[in-house]
Amino acid sequence: MSAPDSNDTGGNSSVARPPLVPASDSEPEIVHSFDESKPTESHALAEDSQTGEVDQKGSCQFNHNDTEVKNLGWNDDVDKIPQPLVGGIENENLWTLIRRFNKQIFVVKSIDQPPLANLDLNIADEEEFSPEKLRAQLERLYMVVILSLLGCWKHVVRLRSWKEHQRTSAFLAVYSIAWLLDLLMPVTFLFLTTLVLSPESREFCFPPAPIALIDEATGGVKKPPAGVLGSDDTFTGAPEKHRGEAVEQEAHSFVNSISSLVVSTAAGKHPQGDPHEGDSAPDPTELTMEVTHAKDAGEGEVPTHEHDRTKAPVSHAVWDRARPLMHAVADVVDTWERFGNALNPTVPFPKNRTRLRLAVCLVPLLLGSYLTTSYMLVKGIGFAVGLVSLPTLDYLNTNYPRWQEHLQLRHSILRGVPTNAQLTITLLRVGEKNHAPIPPPPRSDIPPPVKPHETAGENLDHLGATDEEIEEAVQPDEEVVQEKHESGVSKPKTARRILNLIKGTAKGGVETALAADKAKATAGARQARNRLGVVRKSKEIPARGPVSFPARFKGKKGHVYVTTKATTPAVSWTSDLGDMNPAWTVAIGDILELRKVGGLGWKSKLIVGWALGSEVVDGIIVKTRGGDELHLTAISTRDDLFNRLISMGGQMWEVW
Repeated sequence: MSAPDSNDTGGNSSVARPPLVPASDSEPEIVHSFDESKPTESHALAEDSQTGEVDQKGSCQFNHNDTEVKNLGWNDDVDKIPQPLVGGIENENLWTLIRRFNKQIFVVKSIDQPPLANLDLNIADEEEFSPEKLRAQLERLYMVVILSLLGCWKHVVRLRSWKEHQRTSAFLAVYSIAWLLDLLMPVTFLFLTTLVLSPESREFCFPPAPIALIDEATGGVKKPPAGVLGSDDTFTGAPEKHRGEAVEQEAHSFVNSISSLVVSTAAGKHPQGDPHEGDSAPDPTELTMEVTHAKDAGEGEVPTHEHDRTKAPVSHAVWDRARPLMHAVADVVDTWERFGNALNPTVPFPKNRTRLRLAVCLVPLLLGSYLTTSYMLVKGIGFAVGLVSLPTLDYLNTNYPRWQEHLQLRHSILRGVPTNAQLTITLLRVGEKNHAPIPPPPRSDIPPPVKPHETAGENLDHLGATDEEIEEAVQPDEEVVQEKHESGVSKPKTARRILNLIKGTAKGGVETALAADKAKATAGARQARNRLGVVRKSKEIPARGPVSFPARFKGKKGHVYVTTKATTPAVSWTSDLGDMNPAWTVAIGDILELRKVGGLGWKSKLIVGWALGSEVVDGIIVKTRGGDELHLTAISTRDDLFNRLISMGGQMWEVW
């Protein structure tokens, strides 16, 4: 297969690796030797991507070293982009990974020592906390863990319903025979081993069905909550324009609902206990500023520091523990993703290596469950309790200080298995190594049509429902669709008029502040310069690269250029004033840290988005080995630039 033609520019490059330094001059760590051009398995797989284990190579896996970059359709429509970009994975699935990667990764720092699991982009122990990161992790928790558990529960409900009588009968017969022969645990472990080794057995034992189509009470077929079966992997069945967007919007709504509940709880909202005075006052959940203070004052309490000395300590305690909570959520989701990628590997990672490792781990459990008697089990538990009671942990902590780290799943049986973020950066590196960067996910400015997806209702004969019942369930329910549409349209109310008045006043204030920033920037105010151009009112879609990215530096309009023509790949910025000499140039290998930053503070961003209805364009801070800190602002294609910068070089990254 030959790669499709596209726009090319000449040039060649080689990646330069920075020298490694020990973590401590006095106590250097012992590090296994490694190839500096392939410091992790992710780098090695990207380097060797042209010899991947796929029947058909993608356009990004052909060597384009004779060009600057091979433009595979960065600014083209979806139907004009070659399929597949990476062999073994559909473009829609690839873009889903990149889209979620963009929402998850905010700050990366280069590390000098190879990670223990031989894959970089792990979360740092001292990761910085922010509410935006916590929100991203909660959305990941919903998409990865909660929906998976919901899918498992729907399978249990289907088995219990006897609507799929052949499958239920088979499970009941095997369970009964195993119980009668005292082989329940050995059969269970044998069943798990089969599921691990054979993807076909998973589909045979647990035939897939859309989550939204299964009634959790009866196990039968029902109309999806969205009123139409537009997606198979969501709780609501909502339609989507591109694969994965519906579940992402569902996760967004899930976190929004939790936030609304928290705000309502803080406001003491209790419609049943409040007098119905009409709609003259705004809903307190829409005016969150000082809402709890207003509630306390309305109940006769005086919310001052002199009367309540618990506020500051409790607030500090909550915020101090928010970071460990966020880190714990991230660890749970990462482990879940690793198990998923172990059972269903994605190229360029090996297909069978981790499956065999998991199966080998289950074999001792299988043999042990067969040979262990009840007496041996009780004696073993007693021995374990006694062992824990002894100072065993103190001995291990003293003589083997990193023993707990080595026992972590990602460093043992899941070693070399990527999270979705590690898989994504590996795929991005595949494109960069071959001078064919992967085009970014397509935009979805137009809402999807309310209709079933192309394969809705197909291959569902195993559900025990008639074709008419399935057809009725997947087709749009006009009443439900119309009801949900009308629920999102607010009726004219006095409260809405009050909010519109406040909005008009805020809009005038925001526009005045933005105009003042121009004058302050001219006078040399650094913060004002960084705010120039961050509010984008134009709906025109800017070009998305792959070489040139519109951005401002110190308030001036210009473009960031990512080039590989020189001996060392580099990033530079030049203004749009006709000056062909860049203001600065940094080698990709000299970048120590990349940080996504907002164009405005979060409170200002909320006000601008609410009052003006305009997009706030964010920026990137680039920190270099020379100590420079370059702040690029108003980058309308920030995520695309960020992804190119972290995947081009040989750095090993850590997420902060």
